Amino acid sequence: MTTLRSAATALALALVLPLPIVAAGTASAAPVPVAARAAVQLALPRPTGPYAVGVDVLHLVDRHRQDPWVPSAGPRQLMVSLYYPARRGTGRPAPYMNATEAKLLLDQRAPGSGLPPHLLADTRTYAFTDARPDHGRYPLVVLSPGFGLPRQTLTALAVDLTSHGYVVALVDHTYEDSGTTFPDGRTLTCTLLCSDSPDAPGPVAIADSRAEDVSFVLDQLAGAHPVWRYAHLIDSRRIGMAGHSLGGAATVPVMATDRRVRAGADLDGAIFDGLPVAGLGRRPLLLLGNSTDHTVGGGETSWSTDWPLLDGWKRWLTVTGSTHLDFTDLPVLAAEVGYPIQGEQIAAARSLAITRSYVRAFFDLQLKGVPQPLFDGPSRAYPEVVFQQPVRPGTGISSGS
Repeated sequence: MTTLRSAATALALALVLPLPIVAAGTASAAPVPVAARAAVQLALPRPTGPYAVGVDVLHLVDRHRQDPWVPSAGPRQLMVSLYYPARRGTGRPAPYMNATEAKLLLDQRAPGSGLPPHLLADTRTYAFTDARPDHGRYPLVVLSPGFGLPRQTLTALAVDLTSHGYVVALVDHTYEDSGTTFPDGRTLTCTLLCSDSPDAPGPVAIADSRAEDVSFVLDQLAGAHPVWRYAHLIDSRRIGMAGHSLGGAATVPVMATDRRVRAGADLDGAIFDGLPVAGLGRRPLLLLGNSTDHTVGGGETSWSTDWPLLDGWKRWLTVTGSTHLDFTDLPVLAAEVGYPIQGEQIAAARSLAITRSYVRAFFDLQLKGVPQPLFDGPSRAYPEVVFQQPVRPGTGISSGS
């Protein structure tokens, strides 16, 4: 691996650390009136595909690996939400998260807002618990959330992918988010990793740990002895991964160490430890980021530095007016209660629609073999999306493919 460039370290860390949705003390951070809060029913955007969506929650224990962040906790334990194509009219509406998880997320992302936890917990997801699975076998996509964020913040992307014929495994990385509840009732929060302690591990160590998490999840879902009751839905020959922020950054070490992952998408995550000099074995990688940090010549330089090492299909796209959080559910939910994202210059619903469309198109192309004109160049349907083509120093020649 190449080393992390020190000049980009501060910005790269800023892109993964949990920060409030709006800056404290700004006019936009004024609490929403109580009456208005009571009247709101939060809802994610409807999925756009033909399939109904079922969801299962799986508790996985890796007895061959001690927890890397809290060794006294024993074996590494993970919570995974599994979304699958389901039969319409079966199951019951799935909550967004439980009230404890909602409170912890609100305390982190909207401190002082006065928003009741049940408002977030009861967000309509368009997924259904105990829904009967549809027939068939589907590609598997693993999703990894940003650092400090629970897995639920990628629910809208997971549900939409599933509605188009995917199984999606949405992974929580224990002790790395605002709070994850386990079957025994414990809710584990981000401890050492979110502190200012000099002993706290850096982003490279966290991304590498996530790579181990993901490989273990793949063993449990698509290995010789899968533990999920609907594992027969998974086509283990067609596996992809996408992630936001540090979850996107983790896509690279996952692909570098696990050949089962055929395609990866990094949503606004710096490539902390660089790409292998040998590349990713000609496997495709999509880079989709915000228009401030991830443009050519922008403040976050890892994409530009490592672009030439990508030896397979590749695209580097930015969304004009987007912020770091715009690739998650949070801006849409914040907009519904009157809390605009600081610095956002694009409608939250529009940004999420772009993320869904391009991530789905990427996996349709790479895992299903369906041609996607979206990647041939700028689209009239999505004028906010800009194709970035880094230039080799001193030559003026594009190094894009």
